Amino acid sequence: MTLLRKTLALLIVALFMVPLLWLVYSAFIAPDALFSGGSPLTLKLNFDNFRALENYNLFKPLLTSLLASSAVVCFQLLFGLPAAYSLRAGTPLLAVFLFALSIPAELLLVPLYGLLQSLHLLGSPLALVIPFVNSPFTVFLLYQGMLKLPWAYTEAARIDGASELRILFGVVAPLLRPELAAAGVIAFAAHWNLVLYPKVVSGEAWPTVQVALADLISKAGNNWGLLGAAALVTSLPIVVLYFSFERQVVKTFDGGLK
Repeated sequence: MTLLRKTLALLIVALFMVPLLWLVYSAFIAPDALFSGGSPLTLKLNFDNFRALENYNLFKPLLTSLLASSAVVCFQLLFGLPAAYSLRAGTPLLAVFLFALSIPAELLLVPLYGLLQSLHLLGSPLALVIPFVNSPFTVFLLYQGMLKLPWAYTEAARIDGASELRILFGVVAPLLRPELAAAGVIAFAAHWNLVLYPKVVSGEAWPTVQVALADLISKAGNNWGLLGAAALVTSLPIVVLYFSFERQVVKTFDGGLK
């Protein structure tokens, strides 16, 4: 039974790896080689597709998304940690956060547009950050992590005269490193992959990487090598981030959420 499970798991992993391998492969071969009909094993790798990306100015969208997503991660962890701590301490607002989790993000696009317009933030980089400074999912994930902590540590620190701020950042936060890392990775990936929202609120002034990639798809047509190179470049930050914190992410979700 164990061998069967491992074999099935390997087959599933191989099935999901095929599109990724094809993406990497198509990014490193000449555009005409994809349709030449030659054997894939005899095709030579080259970097023409990556050189061609210089004509599409992906640097600014990459930098915009990198800075905006990093800022969102910092704010969500900074605000989410005290909110989760207050829930763990007994504040009766858990139902509010659970209700907020059930609201589709697209439903908030129109009111957010009106709010940003009244604040004269449309077309500015702040429009990519301010609506995402807090996340109910981040709060809920950190709250779940706090449920697993031995709360006697906080009581001991409180008896020793430590303030709530000192307890939060000196006792609780170090014990929540896996959950903080997992929440940061998820927040970064979620913001990095936004397409509709940045296209509406920032437009061409501050294009994000997914907006630029969508525009490239309409311009490049069936140039799969160029599109593969662009997708590989734009996916690299998330891949690097995930593998940097893979152990913490797996540890966070290994026991499941309550």
